[in-house]
Amino acid sequence: MMKKKPYIISSVQIEDFAAEGVSIAKHEGKVIFVKNAVPGDVADIEIYKEKKNYAEASLARLIQPSGKRQEAFCTHFSVCGGCKWQNVQYAEQLAFKQKQVMTQLTHVGKLTLPPVLPILASFATEQYRNKLEFSFSHKKWLTDLDAPQGPALGFHIPGRFDKILDIKQCYLQPNRSNQIRNFVRQYAMDYQLSFFDIREQRGLLRNIIFRNNRLDEWMVILVIAADKVDAALELLNALSDTFPQIVSLQYVLNTKKNDAIHDLPVHLFKGQSILTETLDNLRFQIRPKSFFQTNTLQAEALYRAVRQLAQIQPYETVYDLYTGTGTIACFLAKQAHHVVGIEYVQDAIDDARQNAEINQITNTSFYAGDMKDIFNATLFEKHGRPDVIITDPPRAGMHSDVVEMLINSEASRIVYVSCNPATQARDLAMMTDTYTITAVQPVDMFPHTQHVENIVLLERK
Repeated sequence: MMKKKPYIISSVQIEDFAAEGVSIAKHEGKVIFVKNAVPGDVADIEIYKEKKNYAEASLARLIQPSGKRQEAFCTHFSVCGGCKWQNVQYAEQLAFKQKQVMTQLTHVGKLTLPPVLPILASFATEQYRNKLEFSFSHKKWLTDLDAPQGPALGFHIPGRFDKILDIKQCYLQPNRSNQIRNFVRQYAMDYQLSFFDIREQRGLLRNIIFRNNRLDEWMVILVIAADKVDAALELLNALSDTFPQIVSLQYVLNTKKNDAIHDLPVHLFKGQSILTETLDNLRFQIRPKSFFQTNTLQAEALYRAVRQLAQIQPYETVYDLYTGTGTIACFLAKQAHHVVGIEYVQDAIDDARQNAEINQITNTSFYAGDMKDIFNATLFEKHGRPDVIITDPPRAGMHSDVVEMLINSEASRIVYVSCNPATQARDLAMMTDTYTITAVQPVDMFPHTQHVENIVLLERK
């Protein structure tokens, strides 16, 4: 069967946003998901993929722009795939995220909600991230703006493991990130350091990770794929000489066929092994592999909202599920009698214990292991049943055994933090016989994307 060629549909009305950052139109009864369109646009669209019940399209020609539009500020917009909503006014982004939370909870979970609190807007809509990872490639992805050849240091093209878009300026991190990255690219080209070829699995420079704090201190981790370490170390020396803001220079040797470094040792080349960030007068140590909310200012707002909703009393025991490096646990410890944190990753628990120690917090206990195996009656016997539970699971949500244990815990209040309202809705639906939803607070952690964080307060009936 021959593949159908792309074709144009003229003068289509763009109706709404979809959950994955694209927009929705309808034509002859079929739903069409349109890239780079904004609700209210009238446009010609090019269908490039068609199924029985839906089609996928890109914007071919804008006939009448929506009043919700704005000019995208990044030259890489629409190719990079990282900030899909740069062409949407921020107030409209917030409105859709608020609507998305309500839709997922009421339609997916069939939940009865109190009035949903207004979404907490991000303090910054540019340069808000404290961590970015870039990839090297021996051959860049070409756009109309590019020279015809050359290596790349940038982001993966969406859906392509082997194609890298060369990024000159990214607005997600403070501009120091651009300065460092562009220096690295130019140095590597000047000194003929090889950029990685992922298909042939050869080349020296593979990935580079930037982490920063609010003091403009930077951690740079260079991932190299060949055994010519000396050439890479000369690059690190040059970085150290040029950028005094880099207080931690580290490297990883990765000769595997994938980019994951969680199972590889990190070598300290120069400076300190950690960054320190301050949230709400608490200090947190960030290691190369540590999980830390990537929007620092908004993380502070998120944790304060959790604390406000939890209303913890000095005599209460709190369980912090999926505690990560203990940020929420440390945030709540001052209000609580005791906080018990549980997390799957042992390194994260080691960080959590260290974070409690450097903040002189003595009323926390941390455990590493599978949540459904540790969060149980045996732990309750040791620390007492929880009065309040904070749960902040990954995007997949909670295992049904964990949800059942939440119900059986008899906690008077549960604060459920989620980066995926759809799986949050699924989990909450299993709890409605025992708990009532009394507050819903959306939080925008990632401006110019479709992603939204959501906090739900449940109170035992």
